[in-house]
Amino acid sequence: MPQPMIWFDFGGVLSPPLDELFDSYHARTGITPRQMKTALAAVAAELGVEPLAPLELALLTEAEWGRSMVRVLQEADPGIDLSRARFEEFGRQWFEGVRANPVMVATARQAKEHGYRVGILSNNVAEWEPYWRAIVAPVGEVDCIVDSCVVGVRKPDPEIFRRAEKEAGVPAAECVLIDDLAENCAAARSVGWRAVHFRNNARTVRELAGLTGLPALV
Repeated sequence: MPQPMIWFDFGGVLSPPLDELFDSYHARTGITPRQMKTALAAVAAELGVEPLAPLELALLTEAEWGRSMVRVLQEADPGIDLSRARFEEFGRQWFEGVRANPVMVATARQAKEHGYRVGILSNNVAEWEPYWRAIVAPVGEVDCIVDSCVVGVRKPDPEIFRRAEKEAGVPAAECVLIDDLAENCAAARSVGWRAVHFRNNARTVRELAGLTGLPALV
């Protein structure tokens, strides 16, 4: 029986938890996670899509999205101080100093060493590619990368999993997703994938070992 291909999400799996990134951005800019999330939703609602979908589906460029974020933040709070925020190059500021999750990096490397195929399947942003690629560089070469901004669909749309199968040349039954969002895991399972809902490192490596037979990290 062929070994499965293990697909890692980037945000919240290979990267630190998203709440940590929001907190770090708050410390650098003074914009609270609540303000950011409210503005994200407002900009997306203008296009009738989910938060971050304008960027992850390349409906807006980073610069266009950044101008919209400034506008809705100022509309919500005319006195807000945005002097430390650089929305025109948001990705550079958001990922500044971010390092990959070392346990998930080690898991990906271990999988490759044991002959498993490894991919990255992520809702991601075209202009952010230099930053996230630098973060995941410790993983080394992977077999396939599927980005929402390139293929034009995003998780949890089942179509993105079909695109990933085709791109990697791997049937659904041989695909395992590690993702921090339950709805993405449910969508993957609905098309015949197996999935591990990332909640913490220890639980994830145990569940992955149970699904694949890959030895759990000590």
